[in-house]
Parts: sequence; C-alpha cells; structure tokens
Amino acid sequence: MKDFVNTLYRNHTLLYKALLFICTTFLIVYLFPKSGRFKYDFEKGKPWQSENLYAPFNFAIKKSNEEITTEKQAITATAIRYFDIDSGIKQQVFKDFKITFKETVPDTIPKQDSNALYTEGIKILNEFYHFGVLHEDYNFNAKTTVVLLDNRVEKLNSEYSNLVKQENIKPQLIKTLVDHKLQRYEKLFLSVFYDVIQPNLTYNKEFTERALEEELSKISYTRGSIEKETLLISKGEIVEGDKFQVLKSLESEYESQVWTASNYNWIVFAYTLLVSLALLMLLLFLRKYRRDVFENNNKVTFIFFNVLFMVFITSLVVNYNAHYIYVVPICVLPLVLKAFFDARLGLFTHVVTMLLLGSIVPNSYEYMFLQIIAGIVTILTVSELYKRANLFISVGQITVIYIIAYFAFFVIHEGSIDNLQWETFLMFILCGLATLFVQPLIYVYEKMFGLVSDVSLLELTDTNTKLLKELAEKAPGTFHHSLNVANLAEACANEIGANSMLMRVGALYHDIGKMKNPTYFTENQSTGINPHDELAPKESAKIIVDHVLNGIEIGKKNNLPDRVIDFIRTHHGTSVVYYFYMMEKKSHPDDVNIDDFRYLGPKPFSKETAILMMCDSVEAASKSLKEPTSTKIDAFVESIIDKQMDEGQFLNSNITFKDIQSIKKVLKLKLANIYHLRIEYPE
Repeated sequence: MKDFVNTLYRNHTLLYKALLFICTTFLIVYLFPKSGRFKYDFEKGKPWQSENLYAPFNFAIKKSNEEITTEKQAITATAIRYFDIDSGIKQQVFKDFKITFKETVPDTIPKQDSNALYTEGIKILNEFYHFGVLHEDYNFNAKTTVVLLDNRVEKLNSEYSNLVKQENIKPQLIKTLVDHKLQRYEKLFLSVFYDVIQPNLTYNKEFTERALEEELSKISYTRGSIEKETLLISKGEIVEGDKFQVLKSLESEYESQVWTASNYNWIVFAYTLLVSLALLMLLLFLRKYRRDVFENNNKVTFIFFNVLFMVFITSLVVNYNAHYIYVVPICVLPLVLKAFFDARLGLFTHVVTMLLLGSIVPNSYEYMFLQIIAGIVTILTVSELYKRANLFISVGQITVIYIIAYFAFFVIHEGSIDNLQWETFLMFILCGLATLFVQPLIYVYEKMFGLVSDVSLLELTDTNTKLLKELAEKAPGTFHHSLNVANLAEACANEIGANSMLMRVGALYHDIGKMKNPTYFTENQSTGINPHDELAPKESAKIIVDHVLNGIEIGKKNNLPDRVIDFIRTHHGTSVVYYFYMMEKKSHPDDVNIDDFRYLGPKPFSKETAILMMCDSVEAASKSLKEPTSTKIDAFVESIIDKQMDEGQFLNSNITFKDIQSIKKVLKLKLANIYHLRIEYPE
C-alpha cells in the first residue's frame, strides 16, 4: 500500500493531466448538439457531387421557411377579431336621448322640425348601435371579419367597416341634417348627441390571440411524402427547387432518426473518440515541442480551459441562432496563447479548436477555412501586444481577411453578388471589436492562473516602480549595475532570439536582495570603508550568498511574478564566491569546505536565465579592468564565460554553443563601446 501511495505521489502530475484530459473531453462532448449529422454535403444551385441518392426510409417533405411564413402571414391577415358588446349601453343611450332632447330642444322650434329632428335622431342611433360604437379605431382592414360577443357568447358577425368609429359620428350627423334640410339646427343637434352617445364595443385582444394561435397551430409543416427507395437526386443533377427542399427534409429527418435512445450511447462514444483524439494531439505536441509547458500543470490547465471556453461560447451561439456564428471572436484564442507562450503553440491550439468546432457549426468547411486563415493572420501580424496600436492594426487586418474570404466563398456558392448578405460584414466588424477585449481578458487570466504577459513585463520595466525606486535609494551602485546588465542582456537576447522583454525585467530585479545589506557589496561602498575587513571570510561569503535568498523573499513579498523571481534564484547558479574562498584557503589551507562558499542554485534553466548569468558576471568583473583594450576585453569575456561553461552552469538551459558565441560577440562589442576604445593600429 505504501509503495502504491508513493507511486501515485511520484506520478501526481501525470494523473492530474489525465483527469484534466477526461474532464475536458466529456465537457466538450456535453456541449455538442444533441443530433446526428447528415453524411452528404450539398449547396443550393450546385451539382450533386455524390452518387445517386435513394430514400433510406419513408419521410415527409417539409415546407420551406418561406412557405410557412407566407401561410402564417395569410392566416394572421384574415384572422377574425373579437369584440365585447355591452348591451345595456344601447338601452341607456336611447333613454338618455329622449330626456336630453326634451331638455335641450327649445319650444320656439317649429313642431314639425322638432319631430323631424327627434325621428332622425332615433334612426341614427339605431344605425349606430345595430353593430356598435368603438372605443377607438384599431386600424384593421375594412374587410376583416369581426365577431361581437355578449358575455362570451357569439351574438353577431360583421365586417370591421360596419362598426362605428368615433371620428365618423359627426360627419354622419351632419349628412343627415343636410339630407333633410335641417342644417340650421346643427349645433343643437350635435350637442344632444355628444351628451348621450357612448361606445359599447371593446376589443377582446386575449380572445382574439387565442383564436389566432389555434388557427396557426393547424398549419401543416409538411407537403406530401417520399417512399423508401425512391430516387431523390442523380449524380451531377443541380440541387434546386423541390430537389433542394426534399434533401433538406431528408437531412432533418435523418438527424432526428439517428439520435434515438437505441444508438444514443454509440454516437456519444463516437464524439468522445473524436474529441479525445484532438485533445491528445494537443498534449503530445506540448510533450514533444513545449516540454516546459507540458510539465507545468497550471499552464496545461490554462490551455485546456481556453479551448473549452471557445467551444462553450460557440455552442451557445449555435444553439441560440447559428446566423450569428461569425460574431464570436475566435481569434482571441491565438492572441491569448501567443501573449503567454509563443506563436507556434498558439497556432497549433487554434487549429485543434477549429477541428472541434467543425462538428457543431453549419457550413463547417467554410467556417474552418475562414477561422484558420484568420488565426494564421493573427499569429503573423500580432507582435508586441503591449503596444496598443499594434493590436488595433492587427484586428483591422483580421477583419479585412474575414470579409475577403467570406466574399470569395459567397461568389463561389451563388455565382454573383446580387444576394450578398451585407449584414454578415457587420458581424465581422463586431467580431473585430470583440477581439479588442483581449487586453482586459489577458489581465484576468494573469490573476486567475498566475501567468505573466508582455504587458505586465512592460509595467515592471518602469524604473519608477516602488521596488526599483527603493533599490535606487538604498543601493544606488547595485541599481546602476542592474541597468547596465539589463542593457547588455537585452542586446544579447535580441541577438539569439530570446525574450528580450523578459530578459530586461529579470536583469533589473536580479540583485534586489542586496537592499538588505547594501554596504557589504563593493558597488555601494562610497566611503572607502569595507565592512568585510572585520568579518571572517566564511561570514562574508554567507552575506554575499544570502543576497539571493533575500532577493527571493523581497520579490515574493512585492508580488513579483515567478518568471522574474527565477532570474533572482539562478543568476549565480551554483558558482563559488571565489574571493572569500581563496582568503579562507590561505588562512586555513587544510580545513576549508568549498560548499560553504557556494551559491545554493539552481543553475539557469532557460536561455534567458543563462544570458543573465553571463552578463551579470561580465559587467561586474569589468569594473576591475585597468587600461582596457580590445584584446584585454576579448580575453576577459572569453575567460569568464568559459569558466562558467567548465563548471557546467549552462547544462540545464536550452542554449547552444552557437548562441554562446553570439553572446560573447555582443558582450565584447558592448564593453568596447562602454570604454570608448579606439582601433588599435599596428606599430
């Protein structure tokens, strides 16, 4: 049991990766659409490229969306409108008219005219309330059928034009007076009607909508059926008209029939195999070409998280409306991975993600082509992401590539630009704008996963940061030394293609541990007093060696990224404080342990940390050069770096002999410039 636990402990990183692999696979499969896929690809207006297709089973021909929409519009336009009628209002209006007429019409009016007015008033009221008076005009078609409901009981059917609208009352009254030559009583007649007339029809929206929904539910979504073994389309035949609709119906029916309870598990298993293969390729790539990333579980988790995140966002959009698929800023993925790792890893991960998304998006070939091309452009154009202008320029280029590629695909499919969907171009522009949010996303990722991007490194190069200002105040000589080392290291990094930004930051902070005891280091001794004169060589060596440990402690306290602290930890490797070792050896030749004068390490384990060790040693030792010449500087640089190589300080770093020779060349040139050497002419 104990051996088993020890084995688990030794292999816990691999176990974690296996668990991460399994969880990511099942989450991606879970996000995939719950349907099978039609095995034939076809496009409207294009020849059928596959063999003759026969119906594999009986299926109904589905109506097109346009046909269904037309039917719905026709039913909606001719739908019956329902109005509630208040019968009591009619009786009350007639009663009020009689009373109001007697009170309003004066006795001075001739009896004949008074009777005529009364009689015509009654006739008009009968006409108005035969169907009813509306509360408001609803702008329905005049021929629209209306049903009047009295306590939800159908009372009368009519056309909407027969219902009396408020604005039609006055013209009707005036027309009646004119016909009977009673227009001199217009004001009196109108005042009587305005006092008594009341609307008695109210639109029953709820009942109308319920009836409309019932009619719409009766729509048939199919027209005819196809029998099994019927020839659907021949090879080379153009896919158009009814042929296209039959194929779309078969595609829909095929997908719904495939995804059944009997073979659900088989399809899930097949999806799992495909996703597993894609993710396995990603892991194998990391293991073979990015070993440092593969061995860091945090970084592997970060990469898998981004792949899963892109699949999640895309599946959400596909499930909502696949028309908006190009709004998803897929190019954020290679941008983020390039910001934290490198271009090659970013592009490979992007391609693997596109292979996964090809299983859930419509027009998968077109989609994958567009996105892979856009990803390549992203990798090729985006450099120095910390410069805002670069990001805007790159996003503009990506958007243009999207538009050009989509335009080309559309022309290939349609053969013209007559029906070009211009709104798709707007989606590409929105996608570009969404891609600009990569900057805040990078910041969030830095906090979530403890990673460091070039943007953060740029901030750390500012010499006005709290830590560097403190270094300049407490140890000005060390600060000046760090600036010189940073300049040398950056030049060397550029020469061999290392990360120059990371190199500069690491050089600026590599000696911050000297702030604890600044006067014990030569560059900070301005008074001529050397405190080491009062200490034993072993004690002095301990103070010198401890500046590495103190630097690590100060760096962690000030939240420096681990990548920067690595420079503090490794810039002396396992070298020996040779000066104090020789002093101890002189005084105690038989009783000296060299390990008491050795830095704790580790040795440099990257190109950048190896460069810092060389530049730090060369810059510090160059102060001891007297009357420097080109010959002296060349021999001096060669001796220091060769000694480090002999001690095996660079064995753990992926730096080559060619790189080291290039670094030597840069250091010789830079030191010659620092000391302003002239060309030595032969005597």
